[in-house]
Amino acid sequence: MEFSLDLPTTPFISLIYKKHAKYLNKKVKDFNLTFGLYPFLIEIYKNDGISQEDLAKILFLNESTVTRNLDKLEKKGFIKRTPNKRKKIITITDEGSEVAKEVMNYEENWDEIIKKDLTEDEFIIFKKILIKICEDFVWTKQ
Repeated sequence: MEFSLDLPTTPFISLIYKKHAKYLNKKVKDFNLTFGLYPFLIEIYKNDGISQEDLAKILFLNESTVTRNLDKLEKKGFIKRTPNKRKKIITITDEGSEVAKEVMNYEENWDEIIKKDLTEDEFIIFKKILIKICEDFVWTKQ
């Protein structure tokens, strides 16, 4: 299949997103995880004891979305939430920690898939462009 530069960016972004979701869903299926839950578990593992509010900021999500996903992780026994004054503190369970360790390298593997037809310089430029676009969206309300 040949792509045209005349196409807008949306189909390309959508294709990469769908392929990434399919890749990760296949990889994390045996751990009773999904593409949507995976980033939550990893961030909690990296930031054990994080507040629900801070997790929402890190993942650029609203708190209701975070709450729904944390409910799922808690039911699976991967995390525990503890009220602490006005905040809920999230800690990872032993089971959650073991699963997080197993699946953390999937993102690195995905980057290797992305890199396979790029030089190291092209990949760095690609990431810098993505970061620039995302930073613009984070700081502006579009």
